[in-house]
Amino acid sequence: MKNNKAIQQEHLTRVIDTFPSVHITSDSKMLPIEVSLIAQLGHGAGNHLYESIALRQKCHIDFVDELEEPSAKLAGTNYLLGDTTSLYSFIVGPTGHPFHKHAGHRIFTAVSGSGGAQLRFSTATAEDIKLNPLKFIDKLHFINIPPDCLFTVRFGGDTWHQFWPLSKNTRHPVFFALSCHTDELGGNLSEEMKAKIIANKEDIPSLTEVLPAEIAEHMQSSAYQEQMVKTTTLALDAAAGTFHRKVCDTFRGTVGVFRGIWGGWYKSSGYVSQTNATKMVKAFKTLPANSLLLEHLSNEFVNHEDTFSITVNANHFEGANPGQLLEIMLKGFLNNSPKGVSKLMMLRNVIVKPFGLRTSPLGCPVSSLLSEDTTNLYANKYPVLNQRSNEAGTITQVILGANDKHLKFRSCIRVEVINDSHIMFSLDNRVHCKNLFGRFYMTVIDLVHRHYIAPVMLRRSVDYVIAQMEPVNKVV
Repeated sequence: MKNNKAIQQEHLTRVIDTFPSVHITSDSKMLPIEVSLIAQLGHGAGNHLYESIALRQKCHIDFVDELEEPSAKLAGTNYLLGDTTSLYSFIVGPTGHPFHKHAGHRIFTAVSGSGGAQLRFSTATAEDIKLNPLKFIDKLHFINIPPDCLFTVRFGGDTWHQFWPLSKNTRHPVFFALSCHTDELGGNLSEEMKAKIIANKEDIPSLTEVLPAEIAEHMQSSAYQEQMVKTTTLALDAAAGTFHRKVCDTFRGTVGVFRGIWGGWYKSSGYVSQTNATKMVKAFKTLPANSLLLEHLSNEFVNHEDTFSITVNANHFEGANPGQLLEIMLKGFLNNSPKGVSKLMMLRNVIVKPFGLRTSPLGCPVSSLLSEDTTNLYANKYPVLNQRSNEAGTITQVILGANDKHLKFRSCIRVEVINDSHIMFSLDNRVHCKNLFGRFYMTVIDLVHRHYIAPVMLRRSVDYVIAQMEPVNKVV
């Protein structure tokens, strides 16, 4: 008879062309257990993702840390609209978590840590365990997932499962996962639990039933032989039991230690950008007939001319006139300047300073807002070259600009009421080049000015106006 070590090392390997998968059925009416390996990620990626996601998850408003399975509810049910689904993130650390089950079936996508993961399932039913608790062990099946792998899992309600590190005494986490509960009211639930779910007050621990103590203790005893459990190993880069597999696992585990430290140390942050409030920036090569800029540089050759505008629903600015909006818009150019433009200006300043050209941290179209000239101020705050409002009070505009050794530039910032429903914000620009260097300079920056600097500066200033006029949407 073969010893346990020999049994553990024997493998029957098949080569397939699609996703390596395993399908485990039961002799009862339970749904099958289905696991598919999808992709192998970069070395150490599993640990890095685990640590960074653990930080984000911990900061979530619906974070829960119980049963050694920290989790966060990302999206809850909405029974008023007929939605019975919910979405969770959860992680399993280096010590694994206890055997448990849920009434409803589960589907989740996960990435294993850099030490791999072992998915443990038992197809024993409640009746099986009631008749003979050891039936639980007889119906165990383990599935081994290699390090740094993307995989999917699906199993029915009342399926006992445990997620465990692939290697003993490991420092590597098991995995992180995104779990979809396709029907939170599915399965045999108490009326109290159903009421909690309908009120959207459930979480993963409240939906969990842990393994009876009698069976859990037996699995910890010397009578339980883990190596005798039927085990399926899925892999993409090397088969189980091979030297190649051992080298891959060792290298991934080593890299994973360092990438895990980096993922946990580096600040885990994210960004939410909303574009529905402001429409797309429209660009034109010639100035509109009502632009105050037409009166400037009119007696000199204009080497460059453009105009950009954004039209916004007037509901955002109820009670405000164009003059008030223009004042906030000018403040927006100062307080909501795009970081990318600021970095480009820093580079420009370093390059042109030896030539004695003027420098500014703001993009050139509005850089004169930092001028100390108080001859002509708009709203008693902002230095401008000219300002005007029409008699109807539907248009307010100001002229900004400066003269330099190589060119003169003028910009018109304009707010115009189009109709009762729309307000237009505009940025018009004109440039006169004094010499050959000025023409060369404009040729170099023309593309980035038209396609990035001017549009993004206008958009950010209008975003600032909207943010000041309306309560900021709370984003969890």
